[in-house]
Amino acid sequence: MTDIELRVSKRLLWVGAAAYPLRNIARVYTFTLRPKRKEAVFRFLARTGIILAVAIGLSIIGGLISLANEAGDSGMSPYEGSQSSGGGLIIFVWICSGAALIYFFVDMLSVVTAPSHYVLAIETAGPSTAMVTSRTPQHLDQLVGYVAGALENPDTEFQVTVEQLTINSPTNYHFGDNVNMYGGSGNVGIAA
Repeated sequence: MTDIELRVSKRLLWVGAAAYPLRNIARVYTFTLRPKRKEAVFRFLARTGIILAVAIGLSIIGGLISLANEAGDSGMSPYEGSQSSGGGLIIFVWICSGAALIYFFVDMLSVVTAPSHYVLAIETAGPSTAMVTSRTPQHLDQLVGYVAGALENPDTEFQVTVEQLTINSPTNYHFGDNVNMYGGSGNVGIAA
């Protein structure tokens, strides 16, 4: 995490180099940003099942190719025929499967071992959201009051140093509540 400036001046909220007009800020709040650990484990298990199913299927095909080579090549020993075609396919399939499983396991571990962060989120009337964090949650709760005060009184100015939250993959984190809307599609209700 890197330190950045959070400041309000001339009716703009600056989060580092990003500027948000105070009139466009819809909500300022704090919450705990948690990694989607359970989903990461289930995603790894599903990927493992698919990889193993494909590897077993291709191994069966490789075995059938080996049997066909044994029956068709009378001048060659059965071992040479299976090694040259079917056996090579089986070895290649299992090496690729092992590499994919290692990659997906490391991907799962990066989510499972990721820490939760207490963050200050600033949402605008559009789709953008700014998030900053601090080592002390009370500091962020106090900042909510400062920003809310600046929304009520646009002539207010202040400047503080906070930490910028950098997330590699936003899909691996829960971003607050999901609100159910009637008449839409894909709504999930409020998730705690």
